[in-house]
Amino acid sequence: MAKKTKKGAPEAPQTIAPIQNQIITDTIEKNYMPYVMSVIISRAIPEIDGFKPAHRKLLFTMYKMGLLTGNRTKSANVVGQTMKLNPHGDMAIYETMVRLTRGNESLLHPFVDSKGSFGKQYSSDMKFAASRYTEVKLDTFCNELFKGIDKNAVDMIDNYDNTMKEPVLLPTTFPNVLVTPNKGIAVGMASDICSFNLAEVCDGTIAVLKNPNITTEKILDIIKAPDFPGGGAIIYDRENMRQIYETGSGSVKIRSRYNYDKAENCIDIIQIPYSTTIEAILKRITELVKEGKLKEITDFRDEIDLSGFKLTLDLRRGVDPDKLMTKLFKMTPLEDSFKCNFNILVDSSPRQMGVIEIIKEWIRFRIGCVRRELEFDLVKKKDKLHLLLGLGQILLDIDKAIKIIRHTEKEEDVVPNLMKGFNIDKIQADYICEIKLRNLNKQYIINRINEIEGLQNEIAKIEEILADELKIKALISSQLTEIKKKYAQPRRSQLIQLDDLEVYNEDEQVENYNVRLYMTKEGYFKKITLQSLRGNDEQKLKEGDSIIFTEDSDNLADLIFITDKAQLYRAKVADFDCVKASLMGDYVPAKLGMDEGEKPVFMRVQKGYPQNENFVFIFENGKGVRVPVSTYETKGNRKKLINAYSSASPICGVFYEKEKDPYEIMLTSSEDKAIIVKTSLIPLKTTRTSGGVTIMTIRKGATLVSATANIPTEYNDAKGYRKLKIPATGHVLAEKDITKQQLKFDT
Repeated sequence: MAKKTKKGAPEAPQTIAPIQNQIITDTIEKNYMPYVMSVIISRAIPEIDGFKPAHRKLLFTMYKMGLLTGNRTKSANVVGQTMKLNPHGDMAIYETMVRLTRGNESLLHPFVDSKGSFGKQYSSDMKFAASRYTEVKLDTFCNELFKGIDKNAVDMIDNYDNTMKEPVLLPTTFPNVLVTPNKGIAVGMASDICSFNLAEVCDGTIAVLKNPNITTEKILDIIKAPDFPGGGAIIYDRENMRQIYETGSGSVKIRSRYNYDKAENCIDIIQIPYSTTIEAILKRITELVKEGKLKEITDFRDEIDLSGFKLTLDLRRGVDPDKLMTKLFKMTPLEDSFKCNFNILVDSSPRQMGVIEIIKEWIRFRIGCVRRELEFDLVKKKDKLHLLLGLGQILLDIDKAIKIIRHTEKEEDVVPNLMKGFNIDKIQADYICEIKLRNLNKQYIINRINEIEGLQNEIAKIEEILADELKIKALISSQLTEIKKKYAQPRRSQLIQLDDLEVYNEDEQVENYNVRLYMTKEGYFKKITLQSLRGNDEQKLKEGDSIIFTEDSDNLADLIFITDKAQLYRAKVADFDCVKASLMGDYVPAKLGMDEGEKPVFMRVQKGYPQNENFVFIFENGKGVRVPVSTYETKGNRKKLINAYSSASPICGVFYEKEKDPYEIMLTSSEDKAIIVKTSLIPLKTTRTSGGVTIMTIRKGATLVSATANIPTEYNDAKGYRKLKIPATGHVLAEKDITKQQLKFDT
């Protein structure tokens, strides 16, 4: 029922607006795209000055607070003031500040001089203290960020509530975008900019200023490679570096640096890759120790203290520290990669650029800043010159000026009367009127007029620079040279040539010894040392199980397992632990992570993938095929290979054959028939999943029940079983022969 009003009249029923259908593309364009552009332009991607908006707002706030020259103040104070420009929460602002501090060690040249605990870039567990406990001020290096900002060098815009102004960009006097590492994830794009050495960047920029057509090859000789705050050793590949410099995309490999303490028999890792943390390294080392893959280490610990980073590894006696580190580089984040993606906003548009292109864009930006500074100075000097020229008119007759002022009855007539008396304009007359009485002496006026010649020379020089872009570039070059002298630091990241690397050889790291290998029909594997076998040769097996493979090998050999699900698995003998004959051994499906219900039907100690050697597959439908071993070779060392053979019919037997040495196999069907054929009769197919051809003709509903290369003695001389052509019809087995037939797979 409709509700009644106070007068008793029923209210009009409320109507609900009908739902309108919208085209999804229109909805995205109107509602989602503005958000996307906001994230890209106003949050995640750095601009040509090397800063994201959050960095810029924070640093500018500290500059306006006088923290470039004053004493440190509480971080909480800076955070609160920054919220006038940055509408985000205080913690987001504080976290931004933390990364810019000297204490966090994230930057080659920190912008914030800090006091207190600010965590460490190389640790995810070392947290920063609350903002009420820490103190900050701007580092002197920030002079190069704000030089010219008060001379209209960059545009100023309103903040979010139109109560104050903030800069669109900072007029950095050097290519900060290449010196400060930056990372940001926007919508549909990301940015990963590594840091470069300031001295090298200044030299490279000067080279581009002198020759805009400079080649990448010459820039590579000047700006050799990235330089990370955490140091480390860069594995230098000039071709890879050239790709990064030209496209802005690629990857840089970084290794940790270490010292070996012979007296303590330990390795001290003193620098790690910028892209990892000590916690990630310790976690991986712990995993390797638990898995038994890092037996060279007796203990490891974090020894970070006030002197800096240190991770210590205690070694077993006799361990080669260099070979161990080569192993750790391969298996842990002690060697890591920094993925470069130089995506930068230029004129509010994201662009992926190479190093030379970034430098050219910065030069274009910097020329604009310098030109605006010079124009600002030019206007100021011209204004001052104009005033002094008016003052010069008074020098002709100071008494006349005093007389005009004394005999003017009304105050508002003083300026017009001076204008008429000395033929000067209103601005000059106002300036003269403001001069103190004590300064109306000849000496003062002459001293001020003497400045005119200096001002005229300065104005002429500025106009000359503004008229010639080459002179502006020369001015920028001189500024870069000065910056290099004041702030340059030696490279922190060393360069290692590829030829100097010691390549990790897993076989050298694994102890080698002779073993005997066993595999059973149920999928159990045993690795037993020959010394252990001398005392006990009786093998413990699961009830109903039997051994189908035995071979003497060594601990460095490679293994291949082929399963009943048409898959091939690769492993190493060293992956399995040594056991005693009295134990059942490792269950291969669990050890290799096979699929549920999958079991191995064939195993071989494999050395390479030689030509003229083949796998022979026999299927239950009576067909068979030979597949070259070389078709199983892959570029990477893949542990699992699917579609190892045709899955059209269940597998009955797998064999390994050398074409120069074919052998005979005996096939037995469910019809109690058998044939013996040479493997060379089976056609060779280069496709792994080929279904093959019929070898033994069987009736519908019948199957092959066994395929063996171990032909019982009673069949070697028996007539009717051996076939010289395929397909062949099986020869009926005698009842006594059937009971003796062993159904098993062979190598």
